[in-house]
Amino acid sequence: MDDVIFIDGLQVQALIGVYDFERDATQPLVFDVEMTVDTRGAGGSDALADTVDYAVVAQVIESICAQSGFALVEALAETIAAQLLRNFPIQTVKLRVTKPQAVPAARGVGVCIVRRRGAA
Repeated sequence: MDDVIFIDGLQVQALIGVYDFERDATQPLVFDVEMTVDTRGAGGSDALADTVDYAVVAQVIESICAQSGFALVEALAETIAAQLLRNFPIQTVKLRVTKPQAVPAARGVGVCIVRRRGAA
């Protein structure tokens, strides 16, 4: 299956980081999400109930970030990927998390993970 539902450039505030100065205030994170899902049912029915509602996916990400106290973006990404696989009928999630302010000389740094349903 090659169908992909995506969210590009979702900007969220989160308390995240390993350094003391990062623990004082939230900072921006940018999420790019790709979810493989069979969209043929929704294509035929034109019904939101037959697909993954990307607005709800964005809300899940925002909610997890609002409660975040993670030190590492890797831990945040794992938590989000697991929640998305648990709550939505997706087979694979590719999640890219960028911290735009972490390294002043870089446009951004972060992590990109791919997780599959049923994989250990």
